[in-house]
Amino acid sequence: MNFESLFNRYSWDDVKESIYSKTAADVERALARQRRDLEDFKALISPAAAAYLEPMARLSHQITQKRFGKVLQMYVPLYLSNECQNICTYCGFSFDNKLPRRTLTDAEILKEVEAIKELGYDHVLLVTGEANQTVGVPYLKNAVKLVSPYFSHISMEVQPLDQYEYEELTPLGLNTVLVYQETYHREDYKKHHPKGKKSNFSYRLDTPDRLGKAGIHKMGLGVLIGLEDWRTDSFFTALHLDYLERKYWKTRYSISFPRLRPHSGGLAPKVEMNDRELVQLICAYRIFNEEVELSLSTRESEKFRNHVIKLGITSISAGSKTNPGGYAVEPQSLEQFEIDDARSPQEIAAMIRAQGYEPVWKDWDAALAR
Repeated sequence: MNFESLFNRYSWDDVKESIYSKTAADVERALARQRRDLEDFKALISPAAAAYLEPMARLSHQITQKRFGKVLQMYVPLYLSNECQNICTYCGFSFDNKLPRRTLTDAEILKEVEAIKELGYDHVLLVTGEANQTVGVPYLKNAVKLVSPYFSHISMEVQPLDQYEYEELTPLGLNTVLVYQETYHREDYKKHHPKGKKSNFSYRLDTPDRLGKAGIHKMGLGVLIGLEDWRTDSFFTALHLDYLERKYWKTRYSISFPRLRPHSGGLAPKVEMNDRELVQLICAYRIFNEEVELSLSTRESEKFRNHVIKLGITSISAGSKTNPGGYAVEPQSLEQFEIDDARSPQEIAAMIRAQGYEPVWKDWDAALAR
């Protein structure tokens, strides 16, 4: 059985109704339990849980301290290309968005690597648009080979691949793959992805299964918050996570919380999520799952990031550039989306230390073993 077989047993509308019908008693029951299930997660993300934000935050903090200690992993994205064959209504790199396209050469990649190493990073996230002819597997294999001597941890956020292609990349140094479903609402997914390979909902939904079968060390899940009801989308993410952990138990997992951000020709969010609701979601994931890593990007504001790192976050980006060549080659090229927290990595590291935590620039496994 793959995840889609499980997914098809659920109705979006029924799940949504179940979440919104949760009561204060359901929330209190979830908080009191030692182990939580998916029904508890529904309660923790429900409107009824808004009144319990303080006890949720305290519990989330305690669980995170027990499992991860006082370390936060620092990572940075390296955008290799903004070429894309998909039309996505929310993305600055969308095929129908008229912008100068750029794919970094080997020399340009190494120039970007040099700039990133000067910032102190040992964990890099390679990012491209989805253009198989330009940045297909041969390009990705070459890129991983190029950067692997310089980083102890290489992550990738690119087009979904077949199982055998992931099996070819992992021996070259690929550690982690991030693949966001964007939304689990099948009908609305099609509205936001009308053209290109990404329009195939089922193929994207099956990507984590292919990653698990390929033996990837870690995979990242998430949705683009704002495309659909965030509570219902988050339940399906948790359902996906629960399924994957049971089936591919040797793999580690992370969750990200990207809220829809402005971009060139941008899409307004269908559903707004305020800061208190994002805090609620972060705490809900941590209370539901003590092992999952929780990541927060520079999409969020300086003030917000300062206040939430103690509540369950385990990794954080800083000094991010979301355009190919943004660190050294072509800093003024068009970004995929606007960042909010523009502080330097050193400023973020100082903020983390001021709160009694240690920023970790190297491999996460080594940090936890200390």
